Amino acid sequence: MGSLVLSTLAVPSLPGRKAVRLAAGALASALLVAGVLAGAGPAAAEVPAPGHGGATATIGGLKTYGAAVIHDKSHDKAGDRSGDKAGDQKVSAGLFEMSVEGGGTLQTYCVDIQNPTQKDAKYHETPWSGTSLGANKDAGRIRWILQNSYPQVNDLAALAKKAGVRGGLTEREAAAGTQVAIWRYSDGADVEAVGARAERLADYLEKHARDLPEPTPSLTLDPPAVSGRAGGRLGPVTVRTNARGATVAPPADAASGVRVVDAKGRPVTSVTSGARLFLDVPAGATAGAAELSVQASTTVPVGRAFASDSRSQTQILAGSSESTVAATTHATWAAGGPIPALSATEDCAKSGLDVKATNKGDRPFTFDLLSTTYTVAPGATRTVTVPLPEDQPYDFTLHGPTGLEQRFTGVLDCRTQANTPPDEPVHTLGGPPQKAVIDTTPAPDLAETGTPDVTPWIGGSAIALVAMGGTILIVLRRRTDPHGS
Repeated sequence: MGSLVLSTLAVPSLPGRKAVRLAAGALASALLVAGVLAGAGPAAAEVPAPGHGGATATIGGLKTYGAAVIHDKSHDKAGDRSGDKAGDQKVSAGLFEMSVEGGGTLQTYCVDIQNPTQKDAKYHETPWSGTSLGANKDAGRIRWILQNSYPQVNDLAALAKKAGVRGGLTEREAAAGTQVAIWRYSDGADVEAVGARAERLADYLEKHARDLPEPTPSLTLDPPAVSGRAGGRLGPVTVRTNARGATVAPPADAASGVRVVDAKGRPVTSVTSGARLFLDVPAGATAGAAELSVQASTTVPVGRAFASDSRSQTQILAGSSESTVAATTHATWAAGGPIPALSATEDCAKSGLDVKATNKGDRPFTFDLLSTTYTVAPGATRTVTVPLPEDQPYDFTLHGPTGLEQRFTGVLDCRTQANTPPDEPVHTLGGPPQKAVIDTTPAPDLAETGTPDVTPWIGGSAIALVAMGGTILIVLRRRTDPHGS
């Protein structure tokens, strides 16, 4: 019988939420150590960041921006707004630029004012449910702001007239005013633009914003993982995209005879949205795994969220050039026994990672997770949520039958200061943000609202955990199957 084993962590008996928090913290520490030590072992197949498709990009920093002031919570909104009160922070506010892997450029605003941006951080297109937007009742208003302001509205004279801004708007003022309006909804922040015209635009956008639905992804494959017996078709995998068409890449190991086909068994090299794909595995094929990959060129819909691989502030799309987008479904097959398909999705509503296991084999698939044994019957699907603490890296690998290895990595970034419970304050990795002195020079980068470099913290935490003499390791292994699966 195939099995996944995740070693249990001893947690003292504590009442209520404290026990949950401690268990989650211990798990995250263990995952972090496992990720550091795993570097010495053989490499595992890395699953794309939760989100399962779309654009992947590297942030290049702020490009068009002005200044804004985050007022202290004790600031009297009806009183002095001169921006020189103790505790106020001055930050840059405006458009970031990202370079898309494979070609293309994205413009984004941030939706997490108290987190820093990390230099050259990699971002993935992500559903709102995998970010703080998922629990934000005003997320749709942010999308309205994006669609009705700069850079989607690039006629700045018309925008200024609609907002009642006398004297017009510069690009910097338009970008700053738009970012400030977004922060008021994304973070519940008491923030204002430095400059009367930018502030007037922010007030207009905040007042007139209306709720809009989440935009559709640029490209996804559903489901992100499939499995089945050799000699049959694995799938279907449904393509969803806003592109006119997409290219299907053949499996890397062409000699295996595995082909990408449609429902009638015909080879497929190009598709449109709604197409259903299958992996045709020859009878007698050795147990193994392959990837079904699809790529397209399109503009990414305004309002799509972008989450980072590291602890870098979440972004929301304001504009896109023609950009490369891609999605991958992982496939596994065997002659018999348990044949699992494994995937994971960050779920901010549950503050964790949903690990999904589907068993297409003829024997039960069993795995242990946090002291509990789960069994997935043949033909059944089961989802287990791994609780994770906010803003800490996770990195673990699942090993399954047929030699399957899937690595899940990322950082759960689900909360802003506005939606953090009073007894769970937000902390940056380097400690609470320092109170900034208000000056007249725009900050060079929004990273000044937090600690820009997490590498020393990660390394130091890992070493400290090991030095404590703990054997907190995630052990994920395959049990011997007496049936030879």
